[in-house]
Order: sequence, then structure tokens, then C-alpha cells
Amino acid sequence: MNQFQSEGHRLVEHSDGRVELADETEIKSSPFYNHDLAPVKVIDRNWSTYSYIALWFAMSACIPTYMMSSGLIANGMNAWQSIFTILLGNTIVLLPILLNSHPGTKYGIPFPVFARAAYGTMGSNLPALMRAIVACGWFGIQAWIGGQAFNTMFGALIGINVWRALLGGPYFDYMGTEWLSFALFWGLNILIVFRGMDVLKKVESLAAPFVLIMTFVLLVWTVNLAHGVGDLLHEKSKFATFGDFWAVFIPSLTGMIGFWATLSLNMPDFTRFGHSQKEQTIGQVIALPTAMAIFSAMGVMITSAAVVIYPTVAMDQLWDPVKLLGRLGADQPAVVAIAMFTVALATLSVNVAANVVSPANDFANAFPRFITFKVGGLITGLVGVLMQPWRLIADPHGYIFVWLQGYSGGLGSIAGVLIADYWILRKTKLELADLYLPGGAYQYRSGWNFVAVLATIAGCALAWVGAFVPMFKPLYDYGWFVGFFVSMAVYVALSLPGQKQKP
Repeated sequence: MNQFQSEGHRLVEHSDGRVELADETEIKSSPFYNHDLAPVKVIDRNWSTYSYIALWFAMSACIPTYMMSSGLIANGMNAWQSIFTILLGNTIVLLPILLNSHPGTKYGIPFPVFARAAYGTMGSNLPALMRAIVACGWFGIQAWIGGQAFNTMFGALIGINVWRALLGGPYFDYMGTEWLSFALFWGLNILIVFRGMDVLKKVESLAAPFVLIMTFVLLVWTVNLAHGVGDLLHEKSKFATFGDFWAVFIPSLTGMIGFWATLSLNMPDFTRFGHSQKEQTIGQVIALPTAMAIFSAMGVMITSAAVVIYPTVAMDQLWDPVKLLGRLGADQPAVVAIAMFTVALATLSVNVAANVVSPANDFANAFPRFITFKVGGLITGLVGVLMQPWRLIADPHGYIFVWLQGYSGGLGSIAGVLIADYWILRKTKLELADLYLPGGAYQYRSGWNFVAVLATIAGCALAWVGAFVPMFKPLYDYGWFVGFFVSMAVYVALSLPGQKQKP
């Protein structure tokens, strides 16, 4: 362990490269500081390899992952092509995830504080709030899905007719008990946030193996009933030529990358608790591509067997695990209750980790003296309700498949700036105290680095132009890649002339 001076601030550098401040007295009086955004002390960075494996398995074990192959197969791919596309997309997005994870573990800082280095102490609110907006939308959607699982579970336990009539309705198109179930699931999410990251780690560690085991049980059950896995795994693709396949493959691959583009930015929110760079890296490399491929493959095999069991039922009914379980357990309410509890647990684990932790920190970054992590989580929950997820679910195309798909270009643009700044220009060296101080190294112009803002705008513009101008549609199909590389190139080109980035 070494101690050294840096711009008047004494840092403690440990043998494994992790850094912490020897004294936080100065930054505690700063308007950019609060306890939840403060660097995690090395002694408190205790997340192990298993913590990150469990985190990714728990976040991957959700209904969108289970159904991910369905959209690819519907667009003409065969089962193996769809699984390969999912595996490749998640392997590619692993690279920016790992690159942006490094500063979290090294300095113990969350995503919005890390963003201050590139965007400025005030400018960091641009990427942070862009990330927060999409998280609020997803939080509302996942909370509604979890509420529906609760509603079905209570109906199975109490009796569907008794449960539906309990609070009357419908109110605004939904029964009173549906609103109650939504409120209960919403409240459970917020409760975990209020209990802190240690409780979240425990939830993820328990949810991951439980959901994996229950999904495997469903697989064995359906394969046993069908006396095999069915024919879906052996069907050929619908593409006559490689060109036909490529036209679908590229936008599909971009969509797979966009699925976790949000986490490619805010992984420092989790890796700041990492026990070492080696442990968080190994945990993520093992878990992310593997978990996504396993759960999506299970979805394919279960659906393939379900086609044999229910040959006259529409495919969209069989791809949906909630509807499939409703059929399999039609006369077994205990089975339905256990299945819906599993769905609710899977939804809870991904929702809190992926859609609450980051925006809670992002909102806290905007007003550190007034908004804590807990208050930021509550704001996320309230905004998620105000976005009316029940309406988004009812007509999901414009929101999920247009806006959120396009959003990958914007998130890629932010990732390009962050990675260029930290790895290319700063060579992973940050002034830890100055990230929290006004007038420090990251003050730029009134707290804004307009070079980073311009680079982000350039990346977004080229990534999104294809959504409005047909001739540029290929740019939109490659949205994340376009945003990432354009913003990176513009940022480096505008930053290098005249000075080398300091510190």
C-alpha cells in the first residue's frame, strides 16, 4: 500500500491498484458530495466473483430474455441463428461494460461521478439523466409485469373469482386487485432500495440460483410431457441468401447490444463495491454471455416442446411463459402460484438492479445536497408510475421497439466519450478528490466540458438520422456502433489539439 500526493490531496493506492482518499474532510463540504455518491472505502469493497455472477444471472433471468429468441425466429432466423445472435451481441457489449467497470473498482465511484471526468461536474448530468429516463420507463414496465405476476399468484391462492371481486372494478380498465398487486410489487422494489446495496446483493445472490432451477424444472416438465424437445430446434431459417440473412442479422445484433447498453454505462454503480479488478472481470466475463444464452436457449426448447403439447395454440401464446404456465397448471393452482412467484422474483431482481440503482444515483448527482440514493430511488419509482406503464404495455411497439431500440445509439454515444476520455486520453488516471470539488480539474467551463457534449450530439445525430431519413436507415440499424465510434472519434479529435488532457 502506497500513499502519494496528487494536487494537494493525499491518495492511498493499494497493491492491487485500487485507490482511495486518505481524508475525505475537504470533499464532504462540497456541493457535489453526499454520502451515497462518495468513494467507497477499500475496506467496504467486498463484492466477490460470485456476487457479479449472481448479479448477471439474476438480471438475465427475466421474461424479455426468455422471449428474446421469439422475435428473431419470427423475423426468419432458425433457433440456432437466434441463440448465436444473442450470444454474439452480449459478448460485444461485454467490452464497453468491462472498460467502464474499471474506474468503479479502482476509485470506488458510481457512474455519474465517473462521468464528471469527461463531461464536467455539472455536465455529467447530461449522460446521467439520459440514462435515468430510459431506466424509469423500464422500471415502470417491469413493475407492471411483476404486479401482474402477483395478481395471478394471489388469484391462484385465494381463488380467481374471489380475488377479482375483492376490491371491485374495473377502475381505469383494470380491477382493483390488479392495482393493489401493482402497488405491492412497486413498494417491494422501493423497500429493497431503502434497505441499501447489501440487501440488493443478497436478493441477487438468492434469486439467481432459484430462478435458474425453476426454469430448468419447467424445461424438464415440458420436455417430459412432449416426449422430446420438438421440431423448432431443427427447423431451417427462412432466408434464401446470405444477403437476406445479413439484412436481418445486423439490426437484430444491434438490438441485442442495446438490451444491455444501459448497463454498459452504469456498471461502476456495482463495480465500485468490487473486491478486486480480477474478481469483477472474471465474474462478468463468465456470467453475462453465458446467462443470456442459457435463458434464451431454455426459452426456445420449452417453446419447442410446448408446440408438441399444444399443436393448435398460436405461437405467441406459447412463447409467453406466463400464458404457457397458465395452460400447464390450469387445474393446479399451487403450480401456478409457485410459477408466478418465480416470475415475480425474477422481475424484482432485474428491476431493482438494472432500473433503480442507476437512476437513483443519477438523480442524486443532479442535486447531491438534497437527493440521497433512497430519495433518488423513490423519484425513479414515481416517474415510472407517471409514465403509465400499463399503457406502454398495451401498445409497446412505439416505446419498446422504436424509442428504446433507437436509444441504443444515444447510449453508445455516451459510452464512446467515457471510454475515450478514461482509457485513451487519461490512461485510467483520475484526480479522485477533484471529481467532487468545484473549481477542480473537472470544472471546465462552468462545470461543462462542451467538447464531450458536442461529441455526444454528433454520435446521436448520425445514429438517429436513419430513423427519419430513409436513405440513412443503415446507420440506424447499426445505431449503437455508429454512436459509439463517431462520438469517440470526435471527442479524441477535438481534445488532443492544443493540450493533452489533464490531469
